[in-house]
Parts: sequence; C-alpha cells; structure tokens
Amino acid sequence: MSRLLLRNGRVVDPSQSLDQGLDLLLEDGHVAALGERLDAAPNTPEMDVSGLVVTPGLIDIHVHLREPGFEYKETIETGCRAAVAGGFTAVCAMPNTRPVNDDPSVTRFIRERAAAVGLCHVYPIAALSKGERGEELAEIGEMVREGAVAVSDDGRPVMNAQLMRRALEYAQSFGVRIAAHEEDVDLADGGSMHESEVSTRIGLKGIPSAAEEVMVARDILLAELTGGRLHLCHMSTRGSLDLVRMARRRGIDVTCEVTPHHFMLSDEELAASNYDTNWKMNPPLRSRDDVEAVLQGIYDGTVDAIVTDHAPHHADEKALDFADAPFGVAGLETAVSLALDRLVHGRVIGLGQLVRLMSTRPAEIFNLPGGTLKEGAPADLTLLDLRKRITVDPETFQSKSRNTPFAGIQLRGAPVATIVAGRVVWQAS
Repeated sequence: MSRLLLRNGRVVDPSQSLDQGLDLLLEDGHVAALGERLDAAPNTPEMDVSGLVVTPGLIDIHVHLREPGFEYKETIETGCRAAVAGGFTAVCAMPNTRPVNDDPSVTRFIRERAAAVGLCHVYPIAALSKGERGEELAEIGEMVREGAVAVSDDGRPVMNAQLMRRALEYAQSFGVRIAAHEEDVDLADGGSMHESEVSTRIGLKGIPSAAEEVMVARDILLAELTGGRLHLCHMSTRGSLDLVRMARRRGIDVTCEVTPHHFMLSDEELAASNYDTNWKMNPPLRSRDDVEAVLQGIYDGTVDAIVTDHAPHHADEKALDFADAPFGVAGLETAVSLALDRLVHGRVIGLGQLVRLMSTRPAEIFNLPGGTLKEGAPADLTLLDLRKRITVDPETFQSKSRNTPFAGIQLRGAPVATIVAGRVVWQAS
C-alpha cells in the first residue's frame, strides 16, 4: 500500500469550506484522512509542508497539447511536464490536432499516450464537427465513450447556428457540455488585435468586441431553446460577461472561463511591445475597461473558471510579422503565479475563491474527478508558497514553446509541488 502523510499544511478546500491548519494522509491514490495531528502506520513517508498551502489539485480545462500532428510545437509529454511544473494535476486537451480529435481512435490515442507519460491526468475534448469544419456533427457519442469530457471546435467558431443547435441537443444525451469558441469570422475579418483607437494608431487591423459578443448572444439563445449545457471559452469583453449575467437571470445553463492574459494585459500594453507577436492571442487583448470588467466578473462570481488556453507555437512561427504570426500564448507555467499575484495579493478575491476557480469549479463544469480533498477523493494536490517570489523566465519552461508576453515579470506566489494519485510528480528545486 502506497502512503504519504503531509504535515502542518494550511489546507484550503472550497468544497468543504476549509481553510485550516491540518495534516493530510494519502493512501493508494486517494485521500484517506484529514485532521489535526494524524497518526499513520509505521514507516509512512512524511512531508513537512509548514508554511505552504495545500489545495485540491488544480485543473486547467482549456489547453492545446498539439499532439498528434503538431509535435514540433508541443507533445503530450512536454505539455504534461509544463502542466505539473505549473501546479496542475489535470488538463483538458482541445481537439484541434492533426488529425482532429473527431474520431474515437484519436480520443483513445490521447488518453493512452497521457497514461504512458504518467504525469498529470489528461482529459480529451472531442470535436463538435468533423474536421472542425462546422459542416457535419462528429461522432460525439463514440468519443465520449472513449473518454472525451466535453465537445468543442475550439480554435474555430461554429458559424452554422443550426449545427450548434443540433450539437447542444445531441450532447445532452451524453451529459457533456459544448465548449464554444465565440467569434464571428466575418466581423473578425482577418484582424490581429482588438479594434480600438490603439489599433488605428499603430496600424494593425482590429477585431471588434462585437465579433465575440454576437456569438455569445446567439449561443445563449440556442442554449435556452434546446435546454443544452453551454460553456463559453475565454471571455474577453464587458459585453460578453453582461450577457452571461443575463443568461443566469433567465435560468439558462451557461458557464464561462477567462484567462490570466485577459485579466492582466490590455491593447495598450500590446502597443508598447513594439509589435511583439508574443502578445498576439485570440481573443485579442482588449481595452483597459474590458480588463476591469473581467476582474469584476471574477470578483462577483460571473466567471466560473480561470484557464490558461495554453497555445504553444514554434519560435519560427512567432518570428513572422504581427499580422501573419499565429495567435496564442504558452500559459501553463505562468498562470498560477499570475493569479496569486494579481488576484489574491492584489485583493481582488481570497485564496479560497481562487482555488474554487482553478480546481473545484472546473471539476464540476466538465464532471471530472478531483476538485476536492474529501476522504475518498483522488489524491491529487497542489502545494503553493504564497510568499515565494519568482521572475518569469521562458528559458526554464518545460514546454517546448516560449511564447509568453510575461517574460521578465516579477510575481509573488508560486506552486512548489504537484502530487498526482498520491505521488509527487514535480517539486520546485
């Protein structure tokens, strides 16, 4: 029997309304006991975690692991290494691989490859449409039976409203959510940053807030029509979050997520970057007013989850001109420190609410194991040092990619150990 006893930690678990100094005993991959001055069997290994915060394992429900097909950007192994180094015990992998995860054989490959790597849990997200072309529903049921936990064409919007309606109806049969990439491609019209006075001033084609908001509104109405379960990916505008509030008032089953780059950065910082393509992401960095709206949404509970939207790219791709470079930022190894520094130390929310946004609620949204330290729960834990100061250095990333706008920034608070199924899979040096 494998055992591990964590002593003297500050246990923060929103699922039990816990914020208390306790010991935690792990046995055979599960939480065996939680309490003060626990006894354990002789020869049980112990970790003294005095001064550290012990939380349910953090869960990122929006990552791009790139494998199969784009291994030059990232692999399942390097993505998992980045995840555990960032404090995540589980990630949900978006389907825009090559081939697209629109077939149960691809779903099975992702799941089996992650199991062979043996670091964090990887839950595949199935494609909504065949080839992510938005023309015909994929074999959703077969992929759910192979372990897919949600359905999405992320990376591309579903422009066909009838297809989205059918997906919302069909997915209900399997108890999974539709995770929607909300972008009207006609309004976006090849833009590369937020449409504003800033984009006009620096001469880059803009993407208006309406490109996101009209699709959010459409899909909320379709969720109401069908009774379907809708999850809105990477919300970035004040208008989108207002629409989520409206949906909640009407009793529509809608959840939403935001990213650290959208609560940290605006188009004005992008303009000051001298056309650095590491600042190019989709949705684009919005106005300072939108940044404040995202922070407000986190504070008032409109936002359900904080995700990374980890989107690694090869350096040669990001070396192109701004308009031609791909969208995306590598986020797995910076997200926790960004959230601790800006949200907790910045007094936007308390630590318990952050854990809820990065563990408990993500598990609930996609019906995943974890998100709690109740007895019998999976022994997936993240250890945090709230006082640790770090400087973001992309050269130390476990990810293959270095595309981050946060290089050189100093932050307070960081993950220091990641435990998956009762085993320490990463520990800070």
